[in-house]
Amino acid sequence: MASIWLLLHLVGVVLWVGGMGFGVMVLRPSLAALEPPARLGLMGQVHGKFFRMVWVLMPLVILSGYMLLFGVYGGFGSVHWPIHVMHLLGLIMAGIFITIWFGPFATLKRALAAGDMALAAPCNERIRKLVGINVSLGMLAILMAAMARYSA
Repeated sequence: MASIWLLLHLVGVVLWVGGMGFGVMVLRPSLAALEPPARLGLMGQVHGKFFRMVWVLMPLVILSGYMLLFGVYGGFGSVHWPIHVMHLLGLIMAGIFITIWFGPFATLKRALAAGDMALAAPCNERIRKLVGINVSLGMLAILMAAMARYSA
């Protein structure tokens, strides 16, 4: 069963962090060829599809992490410090995602529906910055996972 939890954890992390990395480093810069209204409309659709996926991935990553932590490794007292850091980073990432969903993304959706590009643009920029933070935290969490086995 541990292998299944680990697989679910890794797939969830790869899709969540990898999806954010693709969006920040590949998709967004590539959209510079579009006019701002078209770019904002497309990003609104992309955010919507990806963020709905994160609503599945985020709980999956957290649940599978706890199943590994408590069901396989014996709890917080039995793991090295990088696991504690990874746990904290995952919770912060979840909090940032929830902030994005109920904050700038909700406003972005309303602004796009109303055709208010002046309101949509700063919302999209706020999302970009928060997702950038989450990509960085996700990469740091992956580093912690790599270090965990060899740390004391």
